[in-house]
Amino acid sequence: MKQSKNKEVAEQLTINETMPHQINAPSFEGTGIKMEEPFVNKHGVTIGDSMYASENSPLENWSRNTDPEVMAGDEWVHPTNDIGWNTPENRELLESKRKPQAVPFMHPTKDVGKGTD
Repeated sequence: MKQSKNKEVAEQLTINETMPHQINAPSFEGTGIKMEEPFVNKHGVTIGDSMYASENSPLENWSRNTDPEVMAGDEWVHPTNDIGWNTPENRELLESKRKPQAVPFMHPTKDVGKGTD
């Protein structure tokens, strides 16, 4: 797959630093993490395009002779379009990178709203 087509697919997949086609996908907006484009790994499989099928993928060409280890490693995981971002731990990681929504209207060291509710 050509780079320009990858870029076109990536633009179609994301809106405001999130992937609305994935119901529980987190938003990367305000976290400092930049959404990355799909890439083609050394096996010719596009990773991160949300299509989940590639004619070169071992999954599409599975046989008794296929060694599952061929699909191990970072080359099979997309940094921002991966199901792992939907886990509570990773969603918490993203939330910890966002500034509180009260900024710039909160005091940096005092909770002036304490006891008012």
